[in-house]
Amino acid sequence: MDATRNETGRWLMLIHQIPPKPAYLRVKVGRRLARIGAVALKNTVYVLPRSEGAQEDFQWVLREVAAAGGEATLLDAHLVDGLSDAEVEALFRNARDADYAEVAQEARALEQRIGLGELDDDLKRQADAELSRLERRIEEISTIDYFGAAGRESAHALVVALRARVTPKTTPPPAPELDMRDQYQGRTWVTRTGVHIDRIASAWLIRRFIDPDATFKFVPAKGYAPERGELRFDMFEAEFSHEGDLCTFEVLCARFALAEPGLCAVAELIHDIDVKDGKFGRPETAGLAAQIAGLALLHREDEARLSRGAELFDELLTYFAKKRD
Repeated sequence: MDATRNETGRWLMLIHQIPPKPAYLRVKVGRRLARIGAVALKNTVYVLPRSEGAQEDFQWVLREVAAAGGEATLLDAHLVDGLSDAEVEALFRNARDADYAEVAQEARALEQRIGLGELDDDLKRQADAELSRLERRIEEISTIDYFGAAGRESAHALVVALRARVTPKTTPPPAPELDMRDQYQGRTWVTRTGVHIDRIASAWLIRRFIDPDATFKFVPAKGYAPERGELRFDMFEAEFSHEGDLCTFEVLCARFALAEPGLCAVAELIHDIDVKDGKFGRPETAGLAAQIAGLALLHREDEARLSRGAELFDELLTYFAKKRD
């Protein structure tokens, strides 16, 4: 912590020392820290983004440790050396992505169990109970998803698709339009800050095939209310986001009937990097994933990532269009 600073720190940091007995205390404290979404910088050092709620959560842990004879200190902290703010944010995203991945895995397992046929009453009751649990779990994870982990859209889309299968709506969905591009000119497209593979590729797709003059706006992952005329993509409750096991890029291709040569191969790469289910297994996947990771490390600004990503996806499309594979 920088002693020369007087302003409020960005982080709250809890440092604790738990006595060896009772043995269950360490497990109990660990579970409480996990529930509030804290991540470990070291074995006994945990961090949360600073807020009144986070301070209250940490104070409960502090009291619990102290009541059992341990020691705990709560700090208002700036990161000066070692890990950067961006790297700590990445720790939070990785932790929540792991949580969402568990939900997605369970949703896929449920999808396999119920199959494609007609559901009998017993199976429908079981599926409904399991889906309700997964829906609650996503809500729980969302409350501690402080920096908008990418896995939320994928997990949510899988659960929504299963819910539609188990509890279908009584009114049929409207018939899809063959070409919607004329309706989406001159719009502002909104997505989460810290764009990565699916959002970078989707923005490229929008400007390349839907609206060359599209503008983009980057907002916090939680709590944003769209303004009139804005379209959200690859974020929770967006107009264009994950649907079932499709990533946002694939959804845009389907909804706008995009079938240009080479685009299918690009979509398969993006799907496997974003959804992480190994569905297509193209040999170029690892290379593209490494390029995107390097791009994100080199460019912190979202517009810079879109600009560099556009060049990358132009090159990929040209390659696959010529290869026709």
